[in-house]
Amino acid sequence: MQRHLVFLLTVLALWCTSALAQDLPDKVQKRYDALKSFQADFDQELTNAATREVEKRAGVINFQNPGLVRWETLTPEKQLLVVGKESVWDYIESENQVIRYRTDQAFTSKTMIRFLSGQANLKEDFKVVDQGQDQGLNKVKLIPKEPEPGLVLAYLWVDGEGTVKHVFLVDFYGNGNLVKLKNFQPGVKHSADVFSFSPPKGVTVLDNTKQ
Repeated sequence: MQRHLVFLLTVLALWCTSALAQDLPDKVQKRYDALKSFQADFDQELTNAATREVEKRAGVINFQNPGLVRWETLTPEKQLLVVGKESVWDYIESENQVIRYRTDQAFTSKTMIRFLSGQANLKEDFKVVDQGQDQGLNKVKLIPKEPEPGLVLAYLWVDGEGTVKHVFLVDFYGNGNLVKLKNFQPGVKHSADVFSFSPPKGVTVLDNTKQ
């Protein structure tokens, strides 16, 4: 669950930090406020700091403001995270199990809550360092002002049009999380069922909403 939430935080937040890579910080909040929805494909690499093993994943993410998310991993195995208005569903198909949370349970991070509710201010939450050009892209370093176990450092790469291409996260243990975004489509009109979830028949449901 934490792995998903860290990426959601970064993906949702960093679309508006592209202005920082162009030394235009005053446009950051305006960009964020203007983002109503999007859809994008992602390739993900998770690197274990201790073993150096790399796990590769791929899938699709959908977002609609305020705070509705559908993060769907398609390979190597299917996993679905749906952030709805009142509940968060984490469905692991291979385990035939789904976990339900209240949104306030899932988003224990102050920073995550602010971003997912559309109330984040990047200049307040991060120290931003321009890293110049790398592989033909603008590279930006983000240092959280209040580091959390799942996010102590982040890097992103944006093209000349301000589109985020890569995101790299580092957690407290030094594990690396690289996400490459492609086929980004802003302003997508999502149907209501995109951000709803009904557990399939026969699936074990662990309901944590009453805790």
